[in-house]
Amino acid sequence: MELKKAPPPVSEINVTPMVDVMLVVLIIFMVITPLLNKGVQVDMAKTRNPITMADAEKEDAITVAITRDGSVYLSPGMLRLQPDQLPQKVKDLLTNKADKTVFIRADARAKYERVEDVVDNLRAAGVDQLGLLTEEMLKKRGSNGSTSGT
Repeated sequence: MELKKAPPPVSEINVTPMVDVMLVVLIIFMVITPLLNKGVQVDMAKTRNPITMADAEKEDAITVAITRDGSVYLSPGMLRLQPDQLPQKVKDLLTNKADKTVFIRADARAKYERVEDVVDNLRAAGVDQLGLLTEEMLKKRGSNGSTSGT
């Protein structure tokens, strides 16, 4: 009886399954990433030296967004409401919270009057601290490699 020899070991790696999985993961991330945008689209004011407010990124952070057309949104919950409705809603959200900070995301082109109304109504709700959220201004590089403010 003759013994059969085992086939020689394959020393090449088959990358096709790995590429298939990576393409699927890439497509999933491309679809989900736009959905992760928290809140309403607001083109915030640009500043040169912003202070990082890590508490604004928390899930339970109370944020008021003011859009360019003057609409006011309260999150969590993304409720669209009028500024005079803010005090009661914010009071309800602030109960049992140690940090009484409310963050405002105002569009750079929103009317100042609307922002002022929101701030007044938040103060009427007993808000201790307001955080005005902005974006960092991009710096332009000069021809000599130095950074100049815009």
